[in-house]
Amino acid sequence: MSVTAPAKSEGGVGETVRVVIHALIIALVIRTFLFQPFNIPSGSMKATLLVGDYLFVSKYSYGYSHYSIPLSPRLFNGRIFGSDPDRGDIVVFRLPKDDTTDYIKRVIGLPGDRVQMKEGLLYINDKPVQRERLPDFVGEDPCGSDATARVKQWKETLPNGVSYKSLDCVDNGFYDNTNVYTVPPGHFFMMGDNRDNSTDSRVLSAVGYVPSENLIGRAQMIFFSIAEGEQAWQFWRWPVSVRWNRIFSIVR
Repeated sequence: MSVTAPAKSEGGVGETVRVVIHALIIALVIRTFLFQPFNIPSGSMKATLLVGDYLFVSKYSYGYSHYSIPLSPRLFNGRIFGSDPDRGDIVVFRLPKDDTTDYIKRVIGLPGDRVQMKEGLLYINDKPVQRERLPDFVGEDPCGSDATARVKQWKETLPNGVSYKSLDCVDNGFYDNTNVYTVPPGHFFMMGDNRDNSTDSRVLSAVGYVPSENLIGRAQMIFFSIAEGEQAWQFWRWPVSVRWNRIFSIVR
């Protein structure tokens, strides 16, 4: 009895270690090749994505680069099983100017496109994007100055038929009138839906054109959402702090 008991204990510990290792391997495979969770820390994609949203990003949508691997070791160049995003996709990518930072924006310009803003209206290949005025956005301030605000809201429809909401905090904002951006081959032009409060491809010195290699994946679904300023770990506040109507909503 005194001999077999330790053997059973050692077997139990060994089995637990194996289970933990297998679970970690499965989690690593899922994160690398299938889905990776991200959270939204800023209001640049309001009203589509809010501060405090947690979402799954599909890693397989555009293939894989070395940025798909945890810690991003440069094991290879380019993309494996690569495919281009569609205009209007919401994409997580590594910032070209600082490839340790993840950004999330909407794909507006494809390789070869000419993109420009004129008086707050988006032009693609010299044609204005269809825009329809919607009721004002009222909620957590997308302009970053007050707790709540009322902001002009538009429905934009891209040339391929993808529609989404965009916000306009101020008339004639800093990037409401721009030069023409010509998207280079193998690159994409990204913009935030919160047009006056988004550092995106319009800011060439900070973001600029995004190489295909820097794409991480496509935003798919919000799996958790908590009000701005709240802490997700404070579960006792969830009844009032969680945005229950956003959980399991598809990102468009």
